Amino acid sequence: MTITYKEKIEQSQVYAVAKKTPLEIQPNLSARLDNQVLLKREDMQPVFSFKLRGAYNKMAHLSVDALKRGVIAASAGNHAQGVALSAQKLGCRAVIVMPTTTPQIKINAVKTRGAEVVLFGDSYSDAYVHALKLEKEHGLTFVHPYDDPDVIAGQGTIGKEILDEHTGPIEAIFCCVGGGGLLAGVAAYVKAVRPEIKLIGVEAKDAEAMTESLKKGERVMLEQVGLFADGAAVKQVGEHTFKLCQQYVDEMIVVDNDAICAAIKDVFEDTRSILEPAGALSVAGLKAYAERENLHGKTLIAVASGANMNFDRLRFVAERAEVGEKREAVLAVTIPEKPGTFKTFCRLLGSRSITEFNYRYSDPKEAHIFVGVAMHDQVEREALIADLQTHGLPTLDMTNNEMAKLHLRHLVGGHAPQAQHEVVYRFEFPEKPGALMKFLDTMEHDWNISLFHYRNHGADFGRVLVGMQVPPEENDEFQAFLQRLGYPYWEETNNPAYQLFLG
Repeated sequence: MTITYKEKIEQSQVYAVAKKTPLEIQPNLSARLDNQVLLKREDMQPVFSFKLRGAYNKMAHLSVDALKRGVIAASAGNHAQGVALSAQKLGCRAVIVMPTTTPQIKINAVKTRGAEVVLFGDSYSDAYVHALKLEKEHGLTFVHPYDDPDVIAGQGTIGKEILDEHTGPIEAIFCCVGGGGLLAGVAAYVKAVRPEIKLIGVEAKDAEAMTESLKKGERVMLEQVGLFADGAAVKQVGEHTFKLCQQYVDEMIVVDNDAICAAIKDVFEDTRSILEPAGALSVAGLKAYAERENLHGKTLIAVASGANMNFDRLRFVAERAEVGEKREAVLAVTIPEKPGTFKTFCRLLGSRSITEFNYRYSDPKEAHIFVGVAMHDQVEREALIADLQTHGLPTLDMTNNEMAKLHLRHLVGGHAPQAQHEVVYRFEFPEKPGALMKFLDTMEHDWNISLFHYRNHGADFGRVLVGMQVPPEENDEFQAFLQRLGYPYWEETNNPAYQLFLG
């Protein structure tokens, strides 16, 4: 008699290393979406990821002889730590093959668990091939990160825990998808017990291997994958996982990096925990689904699959979260280069918070301003653009322009030989609406602003760099303006960085 996945999941041995994680309501996100949003907190596992469930279940089912010989895996992330911890618990040898490009913090995390680390190749694919070679040479057992029935069953215990804890109606459960082990396991169990619940997989826009495979009815191999959500960056899904997803998954949703960043922020605001990009995929998909279906009053559950965030990515996440939530508009505005129009432009922005402002004098007839403005929604963004256009200020919406958001915002500037008598000052503006207008209103003279750079960094004051064309004979009046303004300031006119790149 063939054992079902439901039975395999119910018989899984995971709790020697894993714990039953809480299913927590997200109050802020629930209120904003007008649905009950619950988060399955797999980020709270001992290795901060669900991966140890499948790894341990696979290894716990090995024979005594196989455990004596030891296990091997290829991974640069969460699976590696899951295998290492499981081997430590079972008292067996573990060899983890990792690419040579793996950050030292991840290598150390695996070694701390007692596993042997072999560095090989530049990519996961290189490490995977080498691991299979070592498996044969040393008689080790390969522990696959996703495409193994015991691994899938171990991940499926998450689905059982969700249904055990929440017996009321559930509209849908959302899982991130890399190779498909998590989604396949959860879907197999949930559909066997409560088939009315929708199972939805979520992939990153540049790594949608399962989405494309299900569309074509066969596993496809992506030529390349984006690495922002590196925990789910897989070129080809597993054979077992693909078949299970074909059978049990209702649909796939694809989200972009901005949506992932917004989801990381959403979870942080509710839990004060920071998910890794792959760990927040499910939340991003949940939000997209709720908006698309116009859902209200439903229960939606997302599996927070991991929190092994690389610290150096936090800056990018913070930069893009507001755009992903459609709470920041990124605009390119052209204004006539004449006194007073800069102030007119700022008045049109009204009391909205300016998140970024980049401008450099370059043309005597017109000025191009790169500006970020806090928004409530897309409707407000469209209304602002229309208002600017009506007042004769041509405006280009760059909110969805990847090049502009990644690079252009840091490159606005350059030398301006026509900006005569330019003085450059650094200011600290109080981070509140009206600070910029106070600066402009206090400036009684029509000194031309030739450079302006500001970016909101979440502090209680904003750091602003301003260039103004002030004739030498008006220097006393300019100094009086600085005193009236009352903002802390530092002159940077003689700063070598300014002289070299902007002067």
